[in-house]
Amino acid sequence: MEETQHDLLVIGAGPGGYVAAIRGAQLGLDTACIEKAPALGGTCLRIGCIPSKALLELSHRFEQAKNDYAGFGIGVGDVALDLKKMMKHKDKTVTLLTRGVAGLFKKNKIERYEGLGRFEGPGVVVVEGKEPVRIRAKHIIIATGSEVAPLGGVELDGERIGTSTEALAYPEVPEHLVIIGAGVIGLELGSVWRRLGSRVTVLEYLDRILPGLDAGTSKLALKAFKKQGMEFHLGVRVTGARPDGDGCIVEAEGLDPISCDRVLLAVGRRPNTDGLGLDAIGLETDRRGFIAVDDHYATAVPGIYAIGDVIPGPMLAHKAEEEGIACVEGIATGYGHVNYNAIPSVVYTHPEIACVGKSEEELKEAGVEFTAGTFPFMANGRAKAIADTGGQVKILADAKTDRVLGVHIIGPHAGDLIAEAVVAIEFGASSEDIARSSHAHPTLAEALKEAALAVDGRAIHV
Repeated sequence: MEETQHDLLVIGAGPGGYVAAIRGAQLGLDTACIEKAPALGGTCLRIGCIPSKALLELSHRFEQAKNDYAGFGIGVGDVALDLKKMMKHKDKTVTLLTRGVAGLFKKNKIERYEGLGRFEGPGVVVVEGKEPVRIRAKHIIIATGSEVAPLGGVELDGERIGTSTEALAYPEVPEHLVIIGAGVIGLELGSVWRRLGSRVTVLEYLDRILPGLDAGTSKLALKAFKKQGMEFHLGVRVTGARPDGDGCIVEAEGLDPISCDRVLLAVGRRPNTDGLGLDAIGLETDRRGFIAVDDHYATAVPGIYAIGDVIPGPMLAHKAEEEGIACVEGIATGYGHVNYNAIPSVVYTHPEIACVGKSEEELKEAGVEFTAGTFPFMANGRAKAIADTGGQVKILADAKTDRVLGVHIIGPHAGDLIAEAVVAIEFGASSEDIARSSHAHPTLAEALKEAALAVDGRAIHV
């Protein structure tokens, strides 16, 4: 077996892994990366974030053309869906971006190994693929991401009953789609297929959708999704799902069996740490498969680090990227840091939902006194001009210092608007800092300024 050696070896080429590899190369480390899939980019780029956003955008445009354009004086005639062309655009987007990552590897002289990486011993990883190779490295980063979490009684067949991977590529629009789980993935893909014509039923074990989100924002979101036609059963436990002829049967406590065309299992994800050979280096995981790390992402084994979905914390691509950079900079310079209070989260439904920092519930539980300021998009001139006035901006500020502690947005372009709030929290800004900053008119961002003013009870336009 061929043997090679590098300063830095990254296992996994998802957002955390490939970004860590690029930063390592920038800092002068001889860097290599192992990825089992032929295309780089990981789950997020290939079968997650990117393809789902492409379908979310296109399905939203389809629904607008079908239902809204005539009211704006735009005649488009009969609106027809060509699902194959829509999927072709999604696939083209993914292909271009994966090629882009490959180009970045070439530009930064990063050695790429295709296959499964498995620890053989301290500082030694064997790549099991078409061309097996043994790699020795002083620093090794585990960035293998996550996989879909299973659910007892749900028979995944990769066809009628599947995960987000299958739901991104249905060959036809399901007449009735049942989604198990009311988290981000389930609601985003449910929105796609509802817009394209499916009846969508969502089953959730908890008594609310989007667990972890600010409760008030979650309630507004549920109201909006119900108005759009999505059906919800909250507080129910799914006991089984099985193929049944050309369809499926889903069973849940307290409900009659549900017949449907397809089932999407979206109850969460779990760290992808099986098969890494961690026992060969004496590295243990917790009962859920997570790897413990210190503030510098170092594991209990010298020279071994872990980032992204394999360590505790939100499973977000941009969180993994920040950890990858901080980890490598710590290796090369001795310093690297991630401010977890300033990691945003976005749900790309319509309305979009975005948040950063603490929720009201978290602040109350911690005994932190705060003041809330809210401003509705209904009172925003730009929102009225684009006929998208649902939702609000909520800013939570420390009652004593006025420092911004959390921002929660539901409404048009929330995912873009949250960036200002992220910067505010990163630099310790107060609500007064946002309120005193000039915001261009007419823009949706003025709603943040008004919410900041509302913290002190002096919003102008409401």
